Amino acid sequence: MGERSFAGDVKQLGYGAGEILRGEGILAITKALLQAGVSYVGGYPGAPVSYLIDVLADANEPLLKPLGIYFEQSGSEAAAAALLGASINYPMRGAVTWKSVVGTNVASDALSHVASAGVIGGSVIVIGEDYGEGASILQERTHSAALKSSIPLLDPRNSLQAFARFVEEGFGLSEACNEPVFFSIRIRACHMRGTLRCRDNVRPAISMLSPLGAPSFSIDRINLPPFTYQMEAQKFEKRLP
Repeated sequence: MGERSFAGDVKQLGYGAGEILRGEGILAITKALLQAGVSYVGGYPGAPVSYLIDVLADANEPLLKPLGIYFEQSGSEAAAAALLGASINYPMRGAVTWKSVVGTNVASDALSHVASAGVIGGSVIVIGEDYGEGASILQERTHSAALKSSIPLLDPRNSLQAFARFVEEGFGLSEACNEPVFFSIRIRACHMRGTLRCRDNVRPAISMLSPLGAPSFSIDRINLPPFTYQMEAQKFEKRLP
């Protein structure tokens, strides 16, 4: 049970093409994840994205499970980042969320390993940029973490339509450059209200209902020398957007 119930809004997450969703920014982000065909979602709550976990929790039984989407309320930001490891060897789209920049600090070890190995399935990290007066005590931003690990950072303008577009295109960008992608959203944008013209939800090809028949393994995807030297070179030779 989350700190706030979105049970009344969850039915809008099942809307099809052309229907209009009305609600908060986090509702549009969740709808975009479903439209992008995610196989798994997870995260650790923290302002301003705590309610995103609540929306996912309320949507788990009526929407996520019927689509075969795995949902996890992670024990920490590091555990959430490690969840993205599923997309290193498998073409599975996944998304995680946490508060930033403090949450990104907690996630940094696992996140560095995922970014080093690279992903073949689109991976989006929805970060609540908790910056400014009345927010976190740490006045830092996520840009330096993105630069350090060569992770693209998307910073959309404040409209529900832009949120959905950037989330969905973020998966395509992730698959094109084989890196996870940060999707940054600010405090007020999380809770602002607006409208979103929906598209149909996409059932993931790999899911809890349609698992892979056999595991995949490639030794050069392990973060150990000499493979780490190849990974570093790939960041600049192959992975740049």
